[in-house]
Amino acid sequence: MTHTDLPVAQFLGGRWVASAATMPVVDPATGAQIATVADGDEVTGLAALDAAAAAQHDWAATDARHRSDILLRAFDLLHADAERIARTITFEMGKPLAEARAEVSYGAEFLRWFAEEATRASGAYFRAPAGGRRIAVRTQPVGPVFAITPWNFPLAMVTRKIAPALAAGCTVVLKPAPQTPLTALEFVRILEAAGVPPGVVNCVTTSRAPQVSAPIIADRRLRKLTFTGSTAVGRALLAQAAPGVLRVSMELGGNAPFVVLESADLDKAVEGAVLAKLRNAGQTCVAADRFLVHAARAAEFTERFLTAVAALPVGDGKDETTRIGPVIDDTAVRRISALVDDAVDQGAQRHLLGPDIDGPGHFVRPTVLTDVDARTRLWNSETFGPVTALRTFTDPAAALRLANAGYSGLAGYVFGENLGETMEFAENLETGMVGVNTGIISDPAAPFGGVKSSGLGREGGSTGLAEYQEQQYLAIAR
Repeated sequence: MTHTDLPVAQFLGGRWVASAATMPVVDPATGAQIATVADGDEVTGLAALDAAAAAQHDWAATDARHRSDILLRAFDLLHADAERIARTITFEMGKPLAEARAEVSYGAEFLRWFAEEATRASGAYFRAPAGGRRIAVRTQPVGPVFAITPWNFPLAMVTRKIAPALAAGCTVVLKPAPQTPLTALEFVRILEAAGVPPGVVNCVTTSRAPQVSAPIIADRRLRKLTFTGSTAVGRALLAQAAPGVLRVSMELGGNAPFVVLESADLDKAVEGAVLAKLRNAGQTCVAADRFLVHAARAAEFTERFLTAVAALPVGDGKDETTRIGPVIDDTAVRRISALVDDAVDQGAQRHLLGPDIDGPGHFVRPTVLTDVDARTRLWNSETFGPVTALRTFTDPAAALRLANAGYSGLAGYVFGENLGETMEFAENLETGMVGVNTGIISDPAAPFGGVKSSGLGREGGSTGLAEYQEQQYLAIAR
């Protein structure tokens, strides 16, 4: 597959604008360069904001039904080109084709969900309790949005931000991750074909994110910043957004606990563990990182989990049989290896699963570590790789305290057949989302987001649209 038909340009004001500087796109499974795209700078970024600001008034004034129809056309066009988009995801990001196809379907659902939400008007009109006036409350778009998206879900993280922004009447400047710009460019072409007017969506690809982002965030015309990525970068962006008092939504790092209670159905727990830990080679923000298994079930769970993981073929995601693909780059390989080595040095038992992966590409051999010390960096870090850290417990209250320790609070997982105990544990987890007897929690119809240092705001669900809206109150005298 080649990507020579993609423009080596930025999408600004409805036009593909040539760029003198370029950057390579590399296949993480082979290390080979597969494409060249534009490498934007601060001038490009501000030109994108110029276009978004110029289009904001007219797009906000567009009928909600018209915005909805455009999103539904984009939904249909995305499905019509689903195989091409899925293969683009696999080529530039590495995930297996089956998962890439699932991402296309998942990402498309945000278009349909927010197409429906766009036409559901909200507001209020009532007589003031003290009398003498009437109160009207209406919603209106926040204004131009700067959306910064990650590489691990290069389509779904884009649609999860752009769909509600367009539904609300906001224009957008999109900056995709430099590792995975091709999927974003493909989606921009779909939006163009769906009838999104010039300037409403603009896309800047760049390897110089701080240089491009800083002047956009500092510009008074920008009214909303939305970011998915690491907590460290999120904190830096929040500091930049503070002077302008921007509306901000942040989906940041996780370190999800996966708890197997004594009453758990181990068929469900093992299946859920494989999905929660190894989807996208562990490179998801909601990946299970810290496994807490009741001592009475630990031996059987561990044996069955090891067997299940060892059976998953590892390799190039373009092979239809692959279940675990590469990690994103060599830096990730070194970081994950260092976390594992540190845990082993502190007493963890390492179980390497499957054969060594020979040849080029950025691969990490699936690994399960048992008896992991809760003070290790592995236990307290977002692993973002196919490495599982496991320890046992006997007291559910102590397990809950350990699950809630730390600064992150994005997702958690609890497995148990004792409904009262399981629900009480789930409800006391300090996370924005909990999977109860399931390893898959993401749903466009549900609010996605975290607490503590894992973020601000929610994406998806009925609340996802409100992140891109302001309320205006009108006091109406007699």
